Amino acid sequence: MSCLQTLSDYGLRSIGYGERLLPKADITLCEQFVLIGSGMIWNIYFAILALLLGFFLSTILALGKNSNFWLFSNFSRTFIFIFRGSPLFIQFFFAYELFVILPKLGVDLDLGFVTITLETRWFTKAWLGALIVLFFNTSAYAGEIFYGALRAVPSQDIESADAFGLTGIKKFRRIIWPTMLRLAWPSYTNEAIFMFHATTLVFFTGFPAWQQKGDAIYYASYFADKTFNPFVPYPIVGFYFILLTLVLIGLFSIINRYLNKHLPSQERKKLKINTHSLIR
Repeated sequence: MSCLQTLSDYGLRSIGYGERLLPKADITLCEQFVLIGSGMIWNIYFAILALLLGFFLSTILALGKNSNFWLFSNFSRTFIFIFRGSPLFIQFFFAYELFVILPKLGVDLDLGFVTITLETRWFTKAWLGALIVLFFNTSAYAGEIFYGALRAVPSQDIESADAFGLTGIKKFRRIIWPTMLRLAWPSYTNEAIFMFHATTLVFFTGFPAWQQKGDAIYYASYFADKTFNPFVPYPIVGFYFILLTLVLIGLFSIINRYLNKHLPSQERKKLKINTHSLIR
C-alpha cells in the first residue's frame, strides 16, 4: 500500500471516515504517521474549543474576583481555587464519575438546544465530558492570569478614561479590557500551550474513545502494543505536538502584535515564551 493510499484510507479515521479496521501486521512508518496525525484532530478539537470557551469565562472570573460584590467575588475565587488547586487528572476522574451518576439519579439537564437524559449520556463521552473539564481548568488558570493583569492596569489609563467621560461598559471595552489583554497575553500564551499539551491526558482518563475515534495517544499506544516498540509512535506524537506548538506560538504572536500596535515601535515587545512556566 502506497503512502498516498494510506492517507486516503486512514487520514480521517479518528472522526469516523475511512477504513474501520486498523493495520495489525507489517505496520509501516507511514501508517503510524497518518493514523497518529488523524488522532491529532481530537487533540486540536479539545484545545481549540476549551480555549475559545475558556477565554470568555476566564474574563468573567477575573472580573468576579476583582468585584466588590461578595457573592460574585467569592464564587470566582472558589472556582479558581478548586480548579487550580487540584490536579487535572483528578478533575477528569471526579467529573467522569459525576457524569455517570447523574443519569442514574434521573437528573435531566436542559441545555436549551438538547436535553441530557438517561438515554443520552453524552457527558460520559470524551468529546463532551473531557472537553468540559478542560474548559473549566483553563478558565480557572486564565482567570487568575487576567485577574493579575486587571490589577496591573495603570491608574493613569483609568483616570484618562474618566477625564474623557468614559464610564461603565464603554470604559471597560475601550480601555481596561484591551490593556488587560496586552499585559496578560504572554502568560496566557503559555497557558494555551499547556492546555494543548494537557489534551494528551484524555486518553488516560475514564472517558472512553467513542467508536474507536481516539486521539493521538490512543493510536500511539495501539502501535506500541502491536510493534512492541514505543520508540517510534511516541516520538511521532512529540513531533506533531512540537509542530503545532510552533503554529500556536505564531498565531498568538500575531495577536500580540495587534494588541500592541498602538504603542511606539521602540516600546513594542516581542512575545517571549517562558519555558519554565509551561510546567505546572
